Amino acid sequence: MMRNLSVLAPIVSIFCLFFLSLLYHITPSSTPPCYVPIVAITLDCGSATSATSIDRYGRNWTGDFKSKFFPKEELNLKSNTSQAPKEGIEIKAPYTTARISYSQFTYVFPLPAGPKFVRLHFSPVISSGVGGSKAFFTVKSGSFTLLRNFTASVISADSSQIVKEFCINVEENQKLNLTFIPFSTTTINFYAFINGIEIVSMPDELYYSPKGAPIVGQSSTTFYIDYNMALEKIYRLNVGGSSIPPTEDTGMFREWLQDNKYFWSGTEFVIPHNSSLKPIYTKIKNYTAPDAVYRSARTMGTNRNLNKQSNLTWELQVDSGFRYLVRLHFCEIDFNINNPGDRRFVIDIDYQFAELDADVIGWTESRDTPIYKDYVVMIQKKGNEDNHILSIDLHPVSVTDSFFDDAILNGVEVFKLSDQTGNLAGPSEMLPTPRDASTIKESKAKKTIFIAIGSGVGFLVVLTSVCCVVLLKLRKSKRYGSYYSLSKCWCWRDPYKGKSTRTKASSLPEELCRQFSIDEIRTATDNFNQELIIGRGGFGYVYKGFIDDGTVIVAIKRLNPESRQGNREFRTEIEMLSQLRHGHLVSLIGYCNDEGEMILVYEYMTNGTLSEHLFDTKNDPLTWKQRLEICLGSACGLHYLHTCMKNPIIHRDVKATNILLDDKWAAKVSDFGLSKMGLDQTAVTTIVKGTPGYLDPDYARRQQVTEKTDVYSFGVVLLEVLCGRKAVNTKLGQEQLHLASWARKCIGNGTIYEIIDPYLKGKIAPECFKVYVEIAENCVRDQGIQRPTMNDVMERLEFALELQQNADTEQEKINPNADITYQEVRSFHVSGPAGAVAPRQNNFHNIGPVLDSDTGNEPSTINSSESVTGASRDIFSDNPNATT
Repeated sequence: MMRNLSVLAPIVSIFCLFFLSLLYHITPSSTPPCYVPIVAITLDCGSATSATSIDRYGRNWTGDFKSKFFPKEELNLKSNTSQAPKEGIEIKAPYTTARISYSQFTYVFPLPAGPKFVRLHFSPVISSGVGGSKAFFTVKSGSFTLLRNFTASVISADSSQIVKEFCINVEENQKLNLTFIPFSTTTINFYAFINGIEIVSMPDELYYSPKGAPIVGQSSTTFYIDYNMALEKIYRLNVGGSSIPPTEDTGMFREWLQDNKYFWSGTEFVIPHNSSLKPIYTKIKNYTAPDAVYRSARTMGTNRNLNKQSNLTWELQVDSGFRYLVRLHFCEIDFNINNPGDRRFVIDIDYQFAELDADVIGWTESRDTPIYKDYVVMIQKKGNEDNHILSIDLHPVSVTDSFFDDAILNGVEVFKLSDQTGNLAGPSEMLPTPRDASTIKESKAKKTIFIAIGSGVGFLVVLTSVCCVVLLKLRKSKRYGSYYSLSKCWCWRDPYKGKSTRTKASSLPEELCRQFSIDEIRTATDNFNQELIIGRGGFGYVYKGFIDDGTVIVAIKRLNPESRQGNREFRTEIEMLSQLRHGHLVSLIGYCNDEGEMILVYEYMTNGTLSEHLFDTKNDPLTWKQRLEICLGSACGLHYLHTCMKNPIIHRDVKATNILLDDKWAAKVSDFGLSKMGLDQTAVTTIVKGTPGYLDPDYARRQQVTEKTDVYSFGVVLLEVLCGRKAVNTKLGQEQLHLASWARKCIGNGTIYEIIDPYLKGKIAPECFKVYVEIAENCVRDQGIQRPTMNDVMERLEFALELQQNADTEQEKINPNADITYQEVRSFHVSGPAGAVAPRQNNFHNIGPVLDSDTGNEPSTINSSESVTGASRDIFSDNPNATT
């Protein structure tokens, strides 16, 4: 017996080795998962049998046919199953079949308590017998609305598969229900469908945060992500690394995508990678993210001077009207970084401070140690804005003892948080409106889906508003993304903090921005050499200066002690600009308050002021497209002022000389000495201040300032840009003295084209011209309530720019090498009187009038209770403070 066992032993050993070898080869990863989920359901919906199918990652998907999760259906109407066509690209589970129903159906999952990943898999490739355009449905889970009037056929225009991932907590003795509800109408059959359902348990505190996360912009406030909330994964990015498939996650089957599509930087950047790194998990759990996330990163490179003026930036499109959890993953992997303070940087999220002094080694106490930081940001809905570009910016804190002027990031996750009603569906997911045949049409201004109510039906049945404006999101994202990158927001404050010395103490807060000594300013300006003067005004002179051993060019404004811009305006400028960051606001580097001097130091704007390129200039005329982009950039900056904080910041001195142009002709709003913090939706009574010709007559009469005060002044700038005339020109007669009133009369008479800049004649597309004039006319309405918001102005300017670009493209197609010319818009009139509107309706859709081509009708005149000219003249003659 013993002899037989001794003979069998080698055979058993060989067999075991063979089995282990085979197991090793069929296992997706030789490293065991860091987390083993209690629940891991992969349901192949619509499968006619309960057999398993293999997806492209080697995972098994079980058919839902006669499974314990088989859907419960309402009204005893049975759902159908459908298979994807065999032709073309090979399709794997769970996208080979789909569960389809024209009535409501519910999957019921009895699960243990705790948070779960719920992933819904969709593919528009359903079957030739079912039209994808009729798939409109809502998905609910208990009290949560996960999707509303979802349509995979539109969202997946460039993809054959869609995965929607949610985090939902299952309470004790409760079941997880997923209900699919087709959009209901008596005239057309919409259906709901699902290809696959994946449910995976997760650690209790992976994303739900009992400790809370700071709210961006409110550092002292904590937001708690409770178990009674649901989350939707919007982005999960492996920064600087390759995509990580679900099977290479830490056991929860999360997919990590590359960040290439979302990353933007105005400087060189480096992608450090350490494939041999073994992360040391002493600060976070080892299942937080795959090791691969922490083995690669993005940094800024070794050019310290360039880094001082640059950011690492990621731009992510999100829905407006929701809070978002932003998780940033860090791991210091550079062998040169070993001590706290070696690499310090600022983190801005949505142009607001998240971290003033981030230091990965300071947080972790050692290299190769991963950590993450959570932040909650609220994306307010502004007007009709359905989506928003969420920006994540990293910028080095430059100090004398730091090893690098640099920043680092390894990974990003962004989750949408359900609102108080349990809703996660975006504002663009609205109800479809059926119209004519069964086609989906795209409008140029809004991507709206219309569904047919049947052939021969001549009446339009309006169900409710709009469905699936997702294509609009993509269009806006493309336009805004490319436009904003022209002048990305450089951070000037922290890089210079701590570098300068002062001869005496300043009464201004030290932490606001860099403080220069008077000796440094004298050195920078060659002792205020007159040859370095680049501007002058009632405030004093502006000098071109050179700081940091001549390596950085700046603009230095020296306030004249006799100027009416005194200490209050000086402090206001510093306090305002030290809190604000935006690509279309001039950056304040620092100030000097020594020896009675009041000096402000700004970033240098190569192309000077807008007025220098419009009036009495030897410079080449600005092209119409340049002017449109400058106006759009300025509107973006003003819109940011009006919305970036709890209460709006009102500039009060918007004019062409306060719009500066950088080397790329991007516009930046400057001079915040008269700026005032307003109250949300409320006028603030104040002493009237401003500049003649730009001053809002409503503000002048009532002495109450609102955001509409800036809108009026900006409208005057728009007219200056179009006409090449100054806001006030004393060389002209009384009728033409003030540009705003003269232009309004010309618009009313249908002769506005006659007073535009001669250089622009024949160069403006008629459709663009009409929209632009409409914007300007609405902005300079006599009463603030009749004017649009700056958000409305920004959107319409963008539309005008798009019209011009489209027209230019068509002209180039017709005459590729010829100069582009357009027929002059000789006459058009206002199609209705300028009436007042309700306070909540002051946008371009109901403000009237709209400018149309002249059809022979008598042009209507603009009736206002008081002319712009008269109001401005009376106030300035009576109020000595009403000037700058």
